[in-house]
Amino acid sequence: MRSDRSVAFPSAVANRAVLAAPPALSGMAWSLGREDDVITEWERSDGYATVRLRERGDGGFVVRLDVMEQAADESAYERERFDDREAALDRAAAWREERDVD
Repeated sequence: MRSDRSVAFPSAVANRAVLAAPPALSGMAWSLGREDDVITEWERSDGYATVRLRERGDGGFVVRLDVMEQAADESAYERERFDDREAALDRAAAWREERDVD
């Protein structure tokens, strides 16, 4: 039996790993819950918070933070609109860092 099996991963899987734990956030309590052509969403490990990045029909981006009332930290709902994806990703990363529970 060969022990040097190689497994090819589709680019979506490789990209998911990068988005789930950027270097500045590695070890944080967030994981990538959804990623497709329109929506990227991270879920906090306690299940009480999500950060979602969505591409709008006009080419802009919306990022929203949703922290449920049952969460140990203060509940919140925030939404911001951006013209470019990089700025939206930066805001999503900042919210995940600010709202980490670990």
